[in-house]
Amino acid sequence: MNSQPTSTKSLVKLNERSLSQLSDRVRLPRYDRTTVTPGIVHIGVGGFHRAHQALYMDNYLEQNPGSDWAICGVGLLEFDQKMRDALDSQDCLYTLVERSLAGDDARVIGSITQYLFAPENREVVIATLADPQCRIVTLTITEGGYYVVEGTGEFDANHPTIQHDLQKPDQPLGAYGFLTAALNRRRQRGIAPFTVLSCDNIQGNGDMVGRMLTAFAQLQNPDLGGWIRENVAFPNCMVDRITPATAPGDLQMVADQFDIDDAWPVVAEPFLQWVVEDRFSAGRPDWESVGVQMTDDVHPYEMMKIRLLNTSHQLIGYLGSLKGYAYVHESMADPQIHQAVERLMDEVIPTLHPVPGIDVSQYKQTLVERFSNPKIRDQLPRLCLNSSAKIPKWALGSLRDKLGQNGAIDYLSLTIAAWFRYLNGKDDQGHTMPIDDPMADTLMERARSGGTDPMPLLNLTEIFGDLPQSSRFVKAVTQYLHQLHELGTQATLAKLLETVPAK
Repeated sequence: MNSQPTSTKSLVKLNERSLSQLSDRVRLPRYDRTTVTPGIVHIGVGGFHRAHQALYMDNYLEQNPGSDWAICGVGLLEFDQKMRDALDSQDCLYTLVERSLAGDDARVIGSITQYLFAPENREVVIATLADPQCRIVTLTITEGGYYVVEGTGEFDANHPTIQHDLQKPDQPLGAYGFLTAALNRRRQRGIAPFTVLSCDNIQGNGDMVGRMLTAFAQLQNPDLGGWIRENVAFPNCMVDRITPATAPGDLQMVADQFDIDDAWPVVAEPFLQWVVEDRFSAGRPDWESVGVQMTDDVHPYEMMKIRLLNTSHQLIGYLGSLKGYAYVHESMADPQIHQAVERLMDEVIPTLHPVPGIDVSQYKQTLVERFSNPKIRDQLPRLCLNSSAKIPKWALGSLRDKLGQNGAIDYLSLTIAAWFRYLNGKDDQGHTMPIDDPMADTLMERARSGGTDPMPLLNLTEIFGDLPQSSRFVKAVTQYLHQLHELGTQATLAKLLETVPAK
């Protein structure tokens, strides 16, 4: 973050030495950070990781002084220099503020004890991953960071980053290059492999990263690929906590309410969930002691979360943006969007498997309440970011299942149509909307040339695969896209909510 808080009060610059100067309203790490060592390396330190996994580990370190399960963060991208600078200036400490109508609760998180910026020294990252001290590698590298060809599920071996890392294994750019280089050293030195634990919102994230990493390693060294397949654990997991991108106003809030000068704080909702498949190569923390749900089968949990929360987020993002809103809670205060989101969830629920200990109807109501929290100023562009990677993973599975059940697909089809209308780059009032997507040029060109015809976009097989072979799906998307263009979002929703009522 570049914006600095402005305050007439005396602020305390956050770092290890200044902890004793902080207000007693701020919870501090309740352990000696000098006695803990990192057994976890996390690649992709962003807001979500710092509000979720790092919080769980902070709680764990409080219960286990001197533990060897602290976190070493790694940034792979040039953009990550900003995070490196922020954390380095604060001894890797940062403020986490949980926001609700009941108030704001702040605590300083200390579980990240080191941060490595890979572009500056790739060798030190490989060496850290290869060190026996590293027993788990966790990932939040976004849905697009796994190099999967959408529509086929195959490994994208032709991606420029992959080609670079295959040709220059000692100077990798991407996650697979670093993981493979480190696993190769461990294999050569007789060191047990670490576990690779994806914490991204992808159904079957562990299975998927296992297939992709093995495919990469096999291209580089077939023997190594076989060793990884046989020896490395790739647990699936489900993660959940709404964590908006840190805004300049959040820095100011931390300064005004808690007298802290923090270069990059994090804000999050109170809700927190982590469900992990209990399958590890080299041990793990006793995560159950801090509220992590360990299970033999994550699939029902992740399917419920991805298909209800994440797909709903997509619909909120597109409809809210088209109507001219800026935030999620504003969009949910719109009765039309509120109803459409509830009906989307009703449409998806028949595709879900039973979830142990979960009442799906109650879960749905909890989601509506979480989306409506006005203290979490979650911006709509965050929800719409990288949609070409999100839509296949979050919405299309439900669509395929509903088509197979011969069930209703109106609100799922509306989600796709609203995305296509959003890709024109202007809302219903004619204001420009930012389209932030790796495929933005292609998507926007096809959206504008197609107009009310969705086929130029539906024919992107890397996103939609064989779905356009369903005439029922194509007809529904065509209908709603035409209405969104010709009638606008308000009238389209009014018509749909009237003709396709709640089940």
